[in-house]
Amino acid sequence: MIYEPNQCPIRFGLGVFGDHWSLLIIRDMMFRGHTRFQDFLDAGEGISTNVLSDRLSRLEAQQIISRQKDPSNGRQVIYELTDKGKDLLPIMLTIFAWAEKYDPKTRVSKELAERIRTDLFGARDEILATIKQSI
Repeated sequence: MIYEPNQCPIRFGLGVFGDHWSLLIIRDMMFRGHTRFQDFLDAGEGISTNVLSDRLSRLEAQQIISRQKDPSNGRQVIYELTDKGKDLLPIMLTIFAWAEKYDPKTRVSKELAERIRTDLFGARDEILATIKQSI
């Protein structure tokens, strides 16, 4: 068997969201309800406007997020997670539980981390229901 590095699922994932900012943008959309450019700038992470524009464009090109005109203000844009983006939720939850276990500075409730470790997909379904209600 010949090894083809482009067939590696980790390589594919890193190509989509393997930079410093993309998972933080996805996190803010999933768990903080951010939908507007300014929401991400105000998140406190220190992302610059040009980097944010680039990452939003990349995530849109990868069909992780979609972009629509704001119906209440046609000059603004609203970003939403696509189904492909929402399917990253188990990965995000697993990272939460892993960080809670190994990083004493991580702020994730022990109850949530334990729930993720014992019932990842049940936790996912509850959070997905919350995400759908907020849309």
